[in-house]
Amino acid sequence: MSKARLVITAVVIEGRTQAEVAKSYGVSKGWVSKLIARYRAEGEAAFEPRSKRPKTSPGALAPSIVELISVLRTELSAAGLDAGSGTIAWHLEHHHGNVVSRSSISRYLTRAGLVIPEPKKRPKSSYIRFEAAMPNETWQSDFTHYRLADGSDVEIISWLDDCTRYALHVTAHQRITGPIVTTTFRQTLTQHGIPASTRTDNGMVYTARFAGGQGGRNRFETELRRLHVIQKNSRPSHPTTCGKVERFQQTMKKWLRRQPDQPATIAELQSLIDAFVEDYNHRRGHKSLPHRATPAARYNTMPKALPGESRDPETHDRIRHDRVNKTGSVTLRHNGRLHHIGIGRTYEGTFVILLVQDLDIRVVKTVTGELLRELTLNPHIDYQPTGAPKGPARK
Repeated sequence: MSKARLVITAVVIEGRTQAEVAKSYGVSKGWVSKLIARYRAEGEAAFEPRSKRPKTSPGALAPSIVELISVLRTELSAAGLDAGSGTIAWHLEHHHGNVVSRSSISRYLTRAGLVIPEPKKRPKSSYIRFEAAMPNETWQSDFTHYRLADGSDVEIISWLDDCTRYALHVTAHQRITGPIVTTTFRQTLTQHGIPASTRTDNGMVYTARFAGGQGGRNRFETELRRLHVIQKNSRPSHPTTCGKVERFQQTMKKWLRRQPDQPATIAELQSLIDAFVEDYNHRRGHKSLPHRATPAARYNTMPKALPGESRDPETHDRIRHDRVNKTGSVTLRHNGRLHHIGIGRTYEGTFVILLVQDLDIRVVKTVTGELLRELTLNPHIDYQPTGAPKGPARK
């Protein structure tokens, strides 16, 4: 028997006072009074269990936002793009002006039955992550297969920047050969400069080190040596070493398969690839980048690494991530002394990247790559003013 029924019975049937019953059952007199009033108004229905849900939820999302979450989930999934709670949160903030937490989005997706449980995978904490510090420090490359509408098989080669996940060059070919690898590499460095190193698997088109020493270096290895580019190859049976380009290809092929008109020729496939790369680089936040910035924003605003022969050993280059404080400034340590660099109070809370080359400093937004300030540090003073005119003098 529930405590509510016992309390009501003690008062109504046994005729005990409400104060006495409250003391006997260890409840408040107000709760006893409320139960008696409910019994007299509803009868036996007063004994039914009731929801403890509040009558109002001021912090709940508006129905229009909940519906928009479901729409985004459906549209992104249909397009073959990532439709997780983090991606939906990015679209809500940048395209619809609504900031919603990932946990809230996940809760609504689960409630709507839009989450498909998957078997547990290897925990991310078990992987040893690595990432290049600067664009062009390492380029990853790999090629994959894709089947055209007529059933014929073609191959797609990708060149991806390790630091920013920027898709540098992606093209489709009948078959990937050594000369094609060298040609696409040359086309990529013509557009984006010479990288400091490359990282690939041990395919014969990339390296001849497992050819038994019969053929020496292949064409691609010779080109890297000529340009003083360091060649890095993954260990056999360790595909996660080239995991960034492998994951990019998975995302690309998932998107290609979801297109309503499947390509019948290499030219049609290349058109679809170009559309995907444009969207991937410029119009979608990447979950592995700070604050889900776009690959293009990171790649185009950060200083580029250079091959060994092109580096100036006398130049001190570094990158610092910071957040504009409430006074509108960020800090930077030079020669053991901390300096404050003025950005502006209007940028309070903005995440920024400081690109430092000796005393020359550029401050850019982490997410968009917008240049906020460019200056030469004065090492003799603490605060580096913006130079903007001050407001009216106080009377």
